[in-house]
Amino acid sequence: MENADNKLTLKLLIDKRSNKVLFGEASKDVVDFIFSLLALPLGAITNLLRKDAMVGSIGKVYHSLSKLNETYILSKEKVSSLVNPPLASTSNPQTNFLLPPSTNQDTKNRRIYLCLNPNYWNCGYVSEVPGVSCPSRHGLMNTEAKIVNPVGSDGKGYVKGVVTYSLMDDLTVVPMSTISSIALLNKFQIKDLGSLEEKTVDIGFEESAQSQPD
Repeated sequence: MENADNKLTLKLLIDKRSNKVLFGEASKDVVDFIFSLLALPLGAITNLLRKDAMVGSIGKVYHSLSKLNETYILSKEKVSSLVNPPLASTSNPQTNFLLPPSTNQDTKNRRIYLCLNPNYWNCGYVSEVPGVSCPSRHGLMNTEAKIVNPVGSDGKGYVKGVVTYSLMDDLTVVPMSTISSIALLNKFQIKDLGSLEEKTVDIGFEESAQSQPD
């Protein structure tokens, strides 16, 4: 569920004796956000991680390019597309406010252009830069097209909102049901239901940034 403060909410089931979160009850919006992380380009993931948390040489490649002097750079725009890329693909941009603005591509500000030569209607090519020559040599691509987002509650995101989902601490997502909830309680060896506590927490960009290690 998304609240008025532009945050998502997540219900947690907590074992008070061990002070451990057993699992979370997640809505469609929360699950859509988690699955949308799979659409992040590699440069965006590297940008989100702290340098010390990067494994292997990807972090060194990223910092080498980001710190390279302008004398050696052919195009700032090309470098920016690698070290600060937009979210490449998502069907529900409304849940991407949890990501930094650099990785959150706003389709409202995105522009694409067509060549609409009346002799060659709809050639099939588009460009994000106006004035580019059409590959079919039909003219310049100067006619702006409008980007239409999917409509309808089931047309946005990745999962349907007809059920609630269980979210585990390792980000495993499964549909929630009475039977699956009982199975999870048995898995965690919960004998006393009185030790369980339900807590609702907010999920937002500020919360996720504060949770990162220094």
